[in-house]
Amino acid sequence: MKSLILTTEIRTASSCRRGLSLSTATLWTLLALVLSTAGPAYATFPGRNGLIAFQAQTDNGVQIFTIRPNGQDLRQITYVSGDAVAADWSPDGQQIVFEIDRPPDPSSCGNGVAIMNADGSDIVELTSNQSACESDPSFTPDGSRIVFDRFDPVANDEAFWSMNRSGNDRQRIGPCCVDPNVSANGKKLSFLRSTGVPGETALFTSRVDGSEVFQVTPFSFDVAVKQDWAPDGKRLVFTKDGDVPMPGVSANIATIRPDGTHLRFVTHYEDGDVSAFVGSYSPNGRWIVFRLNDHGSFGLFKIHPDGTDLTTILPLSSFRPRFIDWGPRPREREDEEDDN
Repeated sequence: MKSLILTTEIRTASSCRRGLSLSTATLWTLLALVLSTAGPAYATFPGRNGLIAFQAQTDNGVQIFTIRPNGQDLRQITYVSGDAVAADWSPDGQQIVFEIDRPPDPSSCGNGVAIMNADGSDIVELTSNQSACESDPSFTPDGSRIVFDRFDPVANDEAFWSMNRSGNDRQRIGPCCVDPNVSANGKKLSFLRSTGVPGETALFTSRVDGSEVFQVTPFSFDVAVKQDWAPDGKRLVFTKDGDVPMPGVSANIATIRPDGTHLRFVTHYEDGDVSAFVGSYSPNGRWIVFRLNDHGSFGLFKIHPDGTDLTTILPLSSFRPRFIDWGPRPREREDEEDDN
């Protein structure tokens, strides 16, 4: 299980155990074909804005909550044994894939991937090999597959994999190690990688087959989990100086093009007392949702990508939302009035 940094996201980036590992050319070709032809590319969940999902500490472990973008209808939707973390919406807004972390026994890793309905019902665990650690799941833009990180302690091997929504047709992709997300057109993968030195984590991209690995930011940016593609695929949003807390240094949200150019800061906090940790873009691309840390209190906020119109969703309190993901509105709710 990834280490805990309680002042930032609940899980932090870790160094790859074997560095970059690539699958065979045959698997590359098959995976690229699956991801590019399984259905239309919806981009990263574009459409009308739906519910926001996040994880937060409860008396019974970390659990997943949802809330409307106007701050109404806060609901806890998981009550699992252990921790439910890293929620990611399906492109149709009807399901959530997430990670279940349980205390491992000598024959079990404890980390697994599960899927459930948007209201928390019908949880199905997709990890069958309990000796392997599976984490950080996210949907492909067409909704047909799930990308995740897998570490096999027996083989001492870590890589990104994909599987279908039933947990079958598993295919090894290649690079690792944290927070894989597929781009709007289904052709690119973004992820985090660390040097192993605290404070040195960078944002990377590759093709979905694991080839053409590209470093988007310097390791000195210390990028925090999590990061996200804009719905149009033209920019990535991330948190700089957010993985390992440093005295007097504030974490801030920034966007950047996938080629590493045109860095823009969305927030501009200083001195370390106030920090912003990104969750994701809204499905319509007009907002970025994030957690604000303000002198020991925490709130859920949204802001335009140009840094204007900071808006409160959940006011500052001791309640700390983490790993925030803004989902699309399901079709059956599309006639409802917008509240965001």
